[in-house]
Amino acid sequence: MVPLEQILQRQAVWRGGAPTPAAVPAAPTGFAALDAELPGGGWPAGGLAELLCPTEGIGELQIVLPALAALTEAGHRVAWLAPPYLPYAPALRAAGVRLDCLTVVRAPGRRDALWAAEQALRSGAFHALLLWLPRANYAELRRLAVAAQAGPGFALVFRPPETAGEASPAVLRLALEAGEGQLAIRILKRRGQPLAAPFPLPIKRPVFEKPTHALGRAPLSPVPPPGAVARACAA
Repeated sequence: MVPLEQILQRQAVWRGGAPTPAAVPAAPTGFAALDAELPGGGWPAGGLAELLCPTEGIGELQIVLPALAALTEAGHRVAWLAPPYLPYAPALRAAGVRLDCLTVVRAPGRRDALWAAEQALRSGAFHALLLWLPRANYAELRRLAVAAQAGPGFALVFRPPETAGEASPAVLRLALEAGEGQLAIRILKRRGQPLAAPFPLPIKRPVFEKPTHALGRAPLSPVPPPGAVARACAA
């Protein structure tokens, strides 16, 4: 017979009430105010989380980069899958992220991104996975949630805000809104009671000679279809 405490610590088990710091393992976000509102005190290890953003570049990466910096400093690998923009190395380096521990995966389509994400999570090679996924149904997200349980780290999926009303197997869902030097964060779902009102989270952006944001300055070019590279080399 499995002890009750072990059952309650599993990712799929929902418990009411306020979040308890010792409930589940987590990676600290680097923001004390945010950690205080998240079960375990950070991004849920072995779990799937969603960040709902109205557009890219509002500061959504600023709340993730401290955790990525801590993980890569410890020698752990992190993966970015299907980012909408070319990652800007100086911004990542300025945030403390070790570039040699960062893997960027491009995917030609949604199904390819889902497949790559599931393989990355099941491999156990990454302590954090960031996935940009504008469209996904419950069954697809459920596969990612189950795969995340097999890994040592957390998985964050960036989705549009209109998905807030959809059912999701994610253990944590945050809706972000831009503000002057801060983000307004609404906790739509967490273990325990959801947060009734949004709370502000001050963020700092790195300063460079030319304006930019952490994602990058140019959209990623389309992935060439199979055989295109071979034809180009033969030309």
